[in-house]
Amino acid sequence: MKKNLGNTPVLALLPVLIVATYDEQSMPNAMNVAWGGQCGYHHVALNLSLNHKTTKNLKHTKAFTLSIATVDTLVVSDYFGLVSGRKENKIEKAGVHVIRSEFVDAPVIDEYPLTLECKVIEMQEALGEMHVVGEVINMQADESILDEQGKVDLGKLRSISYDSASHSYRVLGDIVGKAFKDGNKLL
Repeated sequence: MKKNLGNTPVLALLPVLIVATYDEQSMPNAMNVAWGGQCGYHHVALNLSLNHKTTKNLKHTKAFTLSIATVDTLVVSDYFGLVSGRKENKIEKAGVHVIRSEFVDAPVIDEYPLTLECKVIEMQEALGEMHVVGEVINMQADESILDEQGKVDLGKLRSISYDSASHSYRVLGDIVGKAFKDGNKLL
């Protein structure tokens, strides 16, 4: 028997994304974003509150980096979602190391092994949020998370996801099938 649980959707685990931007004084800031992901081969999408410092920074620089939170960066990643950049310098307090992207006007946080460097191609206010689409200009990955062919190995990355049903983080699991192949059994 199924039970009605209301209108809060639980569709899947959400990637834990760290959005890093510069403000008007070129001070780096980072925030933890659960509402975002890949929306095309070269594009990512974010849904941000209108009052976030990051939203203001994106309007100013039209650029951001998007890092994938991992088991090893869980504590700092969660911290980036607890405190507003308007109230404290989160980069300094977290003790992370930042370098300027070579490709966009945004900071790269060295502690994250996978970072997408993005330029804003669309910002649209809708449903009380700011919908942001970014074009990935460059992806940088630490060699420790690459496979023998030089591609990102998500198993080595050990990315974490947000479980909105239990308000917890989960690590990406094992490969259980082959996309665009296993369904051929029914053809």
